[in-house]
Amino acid sequence: MKVFITGGTGFIGRHLIRRMAQTDHELRCLARPSSDIAHFEELGVEIVYGDVTDKPSIVAAMQGCDWVIDLANIYEFWLPDPSLFAKVNIEGTQNLMEAALETDVMKVVHVSTALVYGKPKDTPFTEESKPGPVQFSEYARTKQKGEEFAWKLHEENDLPLVSIYPVGVLGLGDTKATSQVVRNLVQRRMPATAYNNSTVVLVHVKDVVEGIVRAIEKDGNIGERYILGKEQITLKDYYKMVCEIADVPLPFLALPGWMAMSTAHMLTALSRITKRPPWLGMNVDQMRSFKTGYLCDGSKAEKELGITYTPIRVGLEEEVMAIKQALMLQQQ
Repeated sequence: MKVFITGGTGFIGRHLIRRMAQTDHELRCLARPSSDIAHFEELGVEIVYGDVTDKPSIVAAMQGCDWVIDLANIYEFWLPDPSLFAKVNIEGTQNLMEAALETDVMKVVHVSTALVYGKPKDTPFTEESKPGPVQFSEYARTKQKGEEFAWKLHEENDLPLVSIYPVGVLGLGDTKATSQVVRNLVQRRMPATAYNNSTVVLVHVKDVVEGIVRAIEKDGNIGERYILGKEQITLKDYYKMVCEIADVPLPFLALPGWMAMSTAHMLTALSRITKRPPWLGMNVDQMRSFKTGYLCDGSKAEKELGITYTPIRVGLEEEVMAIKQALMLQQQ
């Protein structure tokens, strides 16, 4: 099959390209002219230039493809221009899904996030749970709106859709919020922890990639949804595990929730003025997400896609080792 992939220059996308290059599928990857595409060229992947915010470029790039894997999104908890969340996560998703209908592809795997569920009544929630009334970040809110549009096209226009909902993703190459906490702990830049009793679910990037590949290749699963991730951990145990692996002391202070949130509000307000990210990534949306936490059940992917989840510790060991190696190189 000829597979059209968006978001291939991102964290999950780079791992996916390497995995898909081991198959017999032909890969066509969308990239912006400014993107680093060296890993595409090394693997012999066809590159087409365009942007999900430019629908004509998507339609042209998608011509002749059988399957689509949509990884394009903005995953941040703070941006100097917050309008970009809607531009990419909502409008970009709309453009891509409409292009998929216009080009008659056979299947679209849309990679969303478990955060679109917010805090449902079901605990742990599953793919069939009704999302809670609130999403706790602009990232999650806009991803949920893009998701709604995709499923509307599925229901009303027979878009051949499958959705993937990764939880917090660990592994080599991550530069986003999950990894930033690890880096701050390893470098001993994090003076205190917060929301230690909140529980989250984490997954290794290779398990996410395997879930995507198996979802696109599986017959008869149009209309299905798959949560990817199962292992639960409190933030306190997460911090402790990172520090144990890195052989650094755990921050002595544990901020009460009101203090953590007040600090995040102050730093976020300051960042609106400076247009620079909040100190240590401590922004309101991230603190809201930490405060709420989430519990979900990714066992459907185990049963239907044959996924075997990698222990959280393995992903953290990889991240910590990579961070330490990078720090050693900087010191040389």
